[in-house]
Amino acid sequence: MGWLAELPRADDLTPMAWLCTLVRVKRLLRRADVVPSPNIWYFTDTYEVENRAQDADDVIWARLSEQVCWSGADVVDVGCGDGFHLPRFAATARSVVGVEPHEPLVRRAQRRLARYPTVTVRGGTAQRLPLADASADLVHARTAYFFGPGCDPGLREADRVLRPGGALAIVDLDTRHRPYGDWMLADLPHYDPDVVDAFFARQDFTCLRVETRWRFPDREAMAAVLRIEFSARVAERAVAETLKLNAGAEGDELILPVGYRILVRRKPGGLVRSVSPQGRPSTP
Repeated sequence: MGWLAELPRADDLTPMAWLCTLVRVKRLLRRADVVPSPNIWYFTDTYEVENRAQDADDVIWARLSEQVCWSGADVVDVGCGDGFHLPRFAATARSVVGVEPHEPLVRRAQRRLARYPTVTVRGGTAQRLPLADASADLVHARTAYFFGPGCDPGLREADRVLRPGGALAIVDLDTRHRPYGDWMLADLPHYDPDVVDAFFARQDFTCLRVETRWRFPDREAMAAVLRIEFSARVAERAVAETLKLNAGAEGDELILPVGYRILVRRKPGGLVRSVSPQGRPSTP
């Protein structure tokens, strides 16, 4: 975490000052429901380039809309970052709430969505959503928080805010898909795809794997993005392999195939207002 690097060393402090520092650390840890994102928190402009490059053919949006419908619905986007995806939901949803723990990104998202009257951006975490019980028809999270074992508090919180019949949709990168998955695993030696898949299966999620294309305007954009996603060693490998994949292509544009998982779980229906298959709120 960034704030740890700013703390003084123990041998630079008097015993009383060090005690005060420990108290400060304990208070920070009690408040720390969030692991800082290594990319968008610190490289926001480059992450914007990445967002624009991702899913160039809208495969994720097409497959997601086949799994869940948000037309006329109340949508929550958990870990919305600077709000890049919120306009897509706002185009047809009744209301959209973006929830983001990092205050600078909250402000940036609020500026981005200022002209969208049905969109609200709030500070908050996946474990403590700033929403009332049974107030949403769809909770969506894209490459945010829900990475496998350990995300149970967020799963329970999503269930709390969902209406009966509503859905939690998680979009995450697929480490089984090459080459991007290989690069991820090179940086995450303790990540076990089998364990993660088994976790979500036990939680009653369906899983749809899709292949997308990331499309970069040029080599510089591609390299900048991969360097905020991976360690220096793995990033250089990723840059070299991406260039190799595009060898012989005309023009400056570069294409990178990237796999995703779309995980969906529905909250059991009841007599409370939910969303019909046609996307219209209804009461059974």
